Amino acid sequence: MTLLHQVEHCESMADVRRNIDALDTRIVALMAERSGYIAEAARIKQNADQVHDQARIDFIVDRVTAMARVQGAPEAIIEAAYRAMIDASIEFEHGEFKRLRQEGSQP
Repeated sequence: MTLLHQVEHCESMADVRRNIDALDTRIVALMAERSGYIAEAARIKQNADQVHDQARIDFIVDRVTAMARVQGAPEAIIEAAYRAMIDASIEFEHGEFKRLRQEGSQP
């Protein structure tokens, strides 16, 4: 596997963990930003049936696995991570959709 992005040579597990922790900091920030857009989608969609969009899910999974292939990342890991993230995002969006509609109906 040849990665598009260079990975730092590590001398110890402490080095590996330091690098992974730094990546996790960036990943969580990006996931928080992505979740903000999921909340926006919940606000914009007109009915709860629009929350689960299988065509969009298939598009995203195909797109990110193709990106993984180009970047030399393990496609199975990317696909599994995205499917889990999408499932959790759908649950979050359903909750936001319901919360926003309940708040809007309050006197």
